[in-house]
Amino acid sequence: MPTQSFFTRKPLSAALRMLVVAAALSVSAAHADDYADVSRLMRAGQFPEALAKVDQYLATKPRDPQMRFFKGVIQTETGKSNEAIATFTKITEDYPELPEPYNNMAVLYAGQSQFDKARAALEMAIRTNPSYATAHENLGDVYARLASQAYSKALQLDGGNAAVPPKLALIRNLFSADPKAQPQAAAKPAAGAQASGPVTVAAPVPAAAAKPAPVAPATPAATPAATPAAPAAPATPAAPAAATGAEKDVEAAVRNWAQAWSSKDMSGYLGSYGPNFDPPGNQARKAWEEDRRARIVGKSKISVKLSNLSVSVQGAKATARFKQDYSADTLNISSRKTLDLAKVGERWVIVKESTGG
Repeated sequence: MPTQSFFTRKPLSAALRMLVVAAALSVSAAHADDYADVSRLMRAGQFPEALAKVDQYLATKPRDPQMRFFKGVIQTETGKSNEAIATFTKITEDYPELPEPYNNMAVLYAGQSQFDKARAALEMAIRTNPSYATAHENLGDVYARLASQAYSKALQLDGGNAAVPPKLALIRNLFSADPKAQPQAAAKPAAGAQASGPVTVAAPVPAAAAKPAPVAPATPAATPAATPAAPAAPATPAAPAAATGAEKDVEAAVRNWAQAWSSKDMSGYLGSYGPNFDPPGNQARKAWEEDRRARIVGKSKISVKLSNLSVSVQGAKATARFKQDYSADTLNISSRKTLDLAKVGERWVIVKESTGG
């Protein structure tokens, strides 16, 4: 199932510019025409017509996250910021695993100068997906705005503090510079999407091509002896069998992890993570496990399918990269994923998990 992409930049104030990114879901062919029609209308600026089609669709499928995202974007583009915030907020409640709704809420809050709310929303986006680069960049912009407010307040309270004006000037120069000269936040199209293609929605995690597996350096041939007559020592032959066996063990561990997730086997799923696993978002291990248990057990049905699995092994460490097709109830998401594993005893366990790599 192809994933397509919709990207739009929207200046939210004279100083702060953020990227409004619509959510990203893998869609079935049965709904592709409906999404394409709405996308075409949005691209043409026919927002009332697009909204009418969205509402008509949602009348029979009210939980569809794709169309609800379209609605939030249309509300944003037509200046209905509070309605858009309400739309994105409801999506975060129904689909907390998607980081984009939090990002979009933050953009809207920033446009209303509610920077504390924008910061909180972006921190939630990053907690949901620590690899979400757009949210990190937007959070930096929000921190800069909060710093500007703090420096201004400090100057009001103590006008004789000579250290404050240069800092305040630096922040103001950052936002007053020519926008064309500033680096802009950018979302990458999902794999297979064309930048000039029809307006649809963007992947929650930009689908990037898998990075090539690191290659172990070849064993160099022995340096020839100084005496010409002495033959060079033969190169040490590689031992592919051992590496192949380790790679197969890692692959089996990864597939067992996906199978445990699909079958909602929490003992097997959580047992796939090692004692040194680093939960995303600086969560405590116990809090992370409780969060995962609530998200997995609460679903009526889960399917996790892996493809394009690439494994590299270096001693007791390994990296697995693959495409993950996840579906649960009405939600379908395709993304790239990377698992870092370590060998503990005779088992390979996950020590780090990231999306988009």
